[in-house]
Amino acid sequence: MNITLATPAATEALGRDLARVLELREDGVLITLAGELGAGKTALVRAIIQALGHAGPVVSPSYTLVEPYEFGARRLYHLDLYRLADPEELEFLGVREISAGSHLVFVEWAERGAGFLPPADMAITLEYNGAGRSARLAPCSAAGRDLIAKLQDFRSRT
Repeated sequence: MNITLATPAATEALGRDLARVLELREDGVLITLAGELGAGKTALVRAIIQALGHAGPVVSPSYTLVEPYEFGARRLYHLDLYRLADPEELEFLGVREISAGSHLVFVEWAERGAGFLPPADMAITLEYNGAGRSARLAPCSAAGRDLIAKLQDFRSRT
């Protein structure tokens, strides 16, 4: 699925739409985000977190590597592995516990955690496209295919 994001508002709208689709799921998913610095990875995750109902600040996990957010019994984890020195550091972050159950997990720079991260359900690649951006959403599992199908259906009705 390819989406043109002409403005920051379009990125926020995609985040809100993804949040609506994710709210329908009871099981957890892991979504990776790829793209150059400044391409909008954190902005997209921030829009998802806010659309899910988080009222406080949403900070980039560039230095902490992981930021958790709670939504009732469900948690969302936002990981940014850009500064990860060694993939084994993920063991100290408790990544095995983070990815279990009904959690929503978003990982920026996932390739830096290769071998220690569980398989992704969906991969989102954000790229510069003139003055705007574009997003390519690719399924990596049955859950990812389901997410994209529901997102396409939702966006076609709005």
